[in-house]
Amino acid sequence: MSYSDPIADMLTRIRNGLLVKKKNVVIPYSKLKEALASTLNRLGFIHGFTVEQIDDVKKQIKIQLKYVNKESAIMSIKRESKPGCRVYASHRIGSKQGKRSQNSIFILTTSKGILSDREASETGVGGEILCTIS
Repeated sequence: MSYSDPIADMLTRIRNGLLVKKKNVVIPYSKLKEALASTLNRLGFIHGFTVEQIDDVKKQIKIQLKYVNKESAIMSIKRESKPGCRVYASHRIGSKQGKRSQNSIFILTTSKGILSDREASETGVGGEILCTIS
């Protein structure tokens, strides 16, 4: 299947899996998606993930979704930067209150890898805002 925004596809699969209370979601593999899943795991939004080899060439990522008291750990997950309209932020994104509510977290792709807004401001790097999670 050909699609123009694989990150939006990943976030939609996670969102749909949470809506139907699935334990796991399977996503086609890429290094960026693996790094994003690793960041979600580090921030405590998912239980974990594994990279599975399908055949000689293809891989997939299996994400274990997290629920707390029968409610999902992720209340909302939204793609910010799109292929047609990229959104960038400086290292001072934590002080920026424009698009962000108090309990949401930006995930950025930076020169240091995929980081949350807090980690990016601590390291002093900015980058493209991939998504917002609350």
